[in-house]
Amino acid sequence: MEKLPAKSEFPKLKAPSFNLGKTFWLIVSVIIISSFFGFAGGLISSDYLAPQLKDYFSKIVTSVPATNNNQTAPAYTPQTTEEKSVIDVVKETSPSVVSIIITKDLPVIEQYYINPFPDSPFDFQIPQFRQKGVQKQEVGGGTGFIVSENGMILTNEHVVTDKEADYTVLTNDGKKYPAEVLARDPARDLAVIKVKEAGTSFPTLKLGNSDNLQIGQTIIAIGNALGEFRNTVSVGVISGLGRTVTAGGGGMVETLEDVIQTDAAINRGNSGGPLLNLKGEVIGVNFAMAQGAENIGFAIPINRAKKDIEQVKTLGKIVYPFLGVRYVLINDAAQQENKLPVNYGAWVAKGSQGEPAVFPGSPAEAAGLKEGDIILEFNGEKITTDNSLAKIIGEYNPGDKVTLKILRNGQEKTVEVTLTEMNQ
Repeated sequence: MEKLPAKSEFPKLKAPSFNLGKTFWLIVSVIIISSFFGFAGGLISSDYLAPQLKDYFSKIVTSVPATNNNQTAPAYTPQTTEEKSVIDVVKETSPSVVSIIITKDLPVIEQYYINPFPDSPFDFQIPQFRQKGVQKQEVGGGTGFIVSENGMILTNEHVVTDKEADYTVLTNDGKKYPAEVLARDPARDLAVIKVKEAGTSFPTLKLGNSDNLQIGQTIIAIGNALGEFRNTVSVGVISGLGRTVTAGGGGMVETLEDVIQTDAAINRGNSGGPLLNLKGEVIGVNFAMAQGAENIGFAIPINRAKKDIEQVKTLGKIVYPFLGVRYVLINDAAQQENKLPVNYGAWVAKGSQGEPAVFPGSPAEAAGLKEGDIILEFNGEKITTDNSLAKIIGEYNPGDKVTLKILRNGQEKTVEVTLTEMNQ
C-alpha cells in the first residue's frame, strides 16, 4: 500500500501578487493617451477627412437616377400614324375651341313666416315666399369655335337662342370674354357670335370641304361635354351621310336634312363644337345626339355654314332666299296615297291648319304658282326626298332669278321667279 505524503509534504500554492499603485497609474496613462489621440483624430477628420468624404458621397448620390415625382417624364411616343395624327390635331386645334357660358338674371326667392292669427294665444307660423331682387346665374352652356382672328365664333342657334341671356366665351387657357350674338340661322341651327373685347387676336380653325366625306373616315369631336368638362376630345368615324333628323330640346323641335352621322361621343354641351378630319379641318358642327342609343351623334356639314359666315362678315346678318310656297315632298308612298302622276318633286299644298299653299305677295304668287302644282325642278336641279326644295333654295341668295319646272294638270310648264329676302 502506497504511503500518502505527509501534510508537510504537499506543495504550497502561491496567490497571485497585486500591486495597487502600479496598476492605477497604468490605467490613468492609457486614458490620457487615448483622449489625446482621439482629440487629434477629431481635428484631422474635421479639417481634412470630412470634406473629402463629403465630396465622395455627393458623387455617389448624383450618380443614382432621380426618383423625384416632379421630374418631367419623357413624352409619349404615338404607336401608329393615326394616333399621331389625332394627337397633333388636338394640340393644334384646341386653342380655337371655346366654351360658351349662358347666364341670366333670375329672381332670388326667400322664405319667411307669418302668423295669420296674431291675436291667438297659439303661435301659428305659415311659410310664405317673396322675391328679393335678382341674381345672375348660369343657366346653360355649349361650345363654339373661332373662325376669324377678331373673335368671330360659329356655334349652334339653339345654344344662343335666348335673347335675354348673357353669353361669355371661355377659352382653353381659362380666359373669359363677354360675347354678343351677331346673327342666328334657325333653319340651319347655326349662329355667329363675337367676342366684345376689341384688339385681341385669336387663333382660328381652318374650314374643310364637307362634300367629299367618306363613310368610315376617322373624325375628332371637341366640346364642352356636359357643360362642365372643357375641350373634351372624342374620336370616331363617319357612320352615315345625308341623314334627315328631327331634334328637340328646350321646347323647340327642328328637322335638319343632309346631316353627318358619327359614332364619336356627342354629349350635352358639345353642341356647336367642331367635327374635325385628320388634317385638322372642320368638316361639321356637332348639334345633336340620338336619345336611347349609344354613339349616334349628328353634325351639320360645314359647307352649309360657310355661307352664313360670309354673310355676317359682309352684310352683318344672315339672309334667306324666299320663294313662298308650302309643300310636301313626294315619294312612292305619297304618290300612291294622293294619286299623283309622279313620285318626285314638291307638291304645293295647304298647311296642316289650312294655311294657304302660296304665300300672299310672295315671289311664287307673282310667278303664278297655284295650289296643286308639282315643282319638278329648281333651276335645272331635280327635287327629291334626298334633295329637297328647302335644301336647294338654301344655296341661293335674295335677288337671284331662277327657273322652275312645274307640273300642272298633267302638263309641264316653265316659269321664272326672282327670290326675295325672307322676313325673320
